Amino acid sequence: MTACAIEEGTTTGDGGPAEPEPGPGGPEGAAAETGPAEDAPAPEAVAPAAAPQADLPAETVLPAFTLTADGAYGARLTAAPVPGADTAWYAERWTLDGPEPYAVPLPTDQPEEAEAQVVPLADGRVLIRRRVAERHTFSLLYPTGPGTGELLLGAVERDALALLPPSPDGVSAYALVVGAYSTELWRVAGGTAGPEHLADLPGRCSGGVWLDRAGRMLALDREPAGGGPVKTVAVDLGRGAEMTPLLQIAPDSDDRLLLADPDSGLLLIRSDAPGDDRLGWGVLGSCLPVRFPECLRLPDRSVEPFAVQPGQMLMPESCAVALRIDGAAGSWIGLWRPSGRRLHQLAAPGGWLAGSGVWSRDGVLKLPYADGDTACAVALLEMPEEAESACESSGTQPSAPAMNPPVCTPVPLGQAPLVGRTVPG
Repeated sequence: MTACAIEEGTTTGDGGPAEPEPGPGGPEGAAAETGPAEDAPAPEAVAPAAAPQADLPAETVLPAFTLTADGAYGARLTAAPVPGADTAWYAERWTLDGPEPYAVPLPTDQPEEAEAQVVPLADGRVLIRRRVAERHTFSLLYPTGPGTGELLLGAVERDALALLPPSPDGVSAYALVVGAYSTELWRVAGGTAGPEHLADLPGRCSGGVWLDRAGRMLALDREPAGGGPVKTVAVDLGRGAEMTPLLQIAPDSDDRLLLADPDSGLLLIRSDAPGDDRLGWGVLGSCLPVRFPECLRLPDRSVEPFAVQPGQMLMPESCAVALRIDGAAGSWIGLWRPSGRRLHQLAAPGGWLAGSGVWSRDGVLKLPYADGDTACAVALLEMPEEAESACESSGTQPSAPAMNPPVCTPVPLGQAPLVGRTVPG
């Protein structure tokens, strides 16, 4: 994607976001959306649980539920009820790629702190980060007979450290340590001898989106040392963490990459280049402008993409995207395609582990949840059918009409791996 311009989205009569009626689970009833409600299916639950009801209270889970890149495993911290005592946290692994989802508790000799982080790996083990004074220790947890096995990997002596999303290779885990002028990149699992310091990246880096399925190309949101607009850069882990520019929409805008699909090249972006903070989309390696659909602009609501349909080779506009919508009524689901002008809003299953889910290649969204009746289940959603939009029949760009975009200097993205360009410190 070449970020050579901004294309503003507008709506037709049925394209703008409808105001969901307040309800315990988000939109009232099974679904609310930006068009007629009758084409929005309710979630279908996977055994062993019956379909969750939208009016069940959502479970409060701290910290969040994390899925492997392929969605086969998940992990979270959960709490065992202990009457009259403090919350006893322990790690829990979910297996989601079998005929029925199931959870395996991984308690150790002592309860975990609520600030611990867990990351599932492709072999079923769970990486856990614990904070011990000024040290961050890393271990691999795995079920062994009636108990939990633990393999200590080592420690990183830093004040603050943040784990990145699970690597697509399924065996590695990475972390960032942000300093005043640079950011340390660490591989904390999957190396040869415990945590390894890989590079000092110029500027203050955050985020973390994988651009390929090999776990080589990592996108980070970088603020220059000394301040300035945030721009997304690509870090090539196969070339010594070489950093190259990835996204620049306007010279002074804050441009962040939220999600990427390696198959189609679809990128979900947040930027203030249109004048305020907006959610937009583009395509890696394309010269088309970034587009900011009006239907994704919901006043007084937070909208965050969390899953993109894989397997849509050369068809980024056809990818189904799942979004978490947060408002005064709680959290619910948004379903959208770049080729359409409608954001379908559906009630989340009761006890949804908010912000987590994975698409299958054939367009089924799997949403993990745990409510009062079941401790581990998955609800299924399908993308609602959409009538052919006016833009498809007229040949205009999807999700936005043609307009005169502001002039800015394009930053070519090219094909990954990105090499031969450097970012000043």
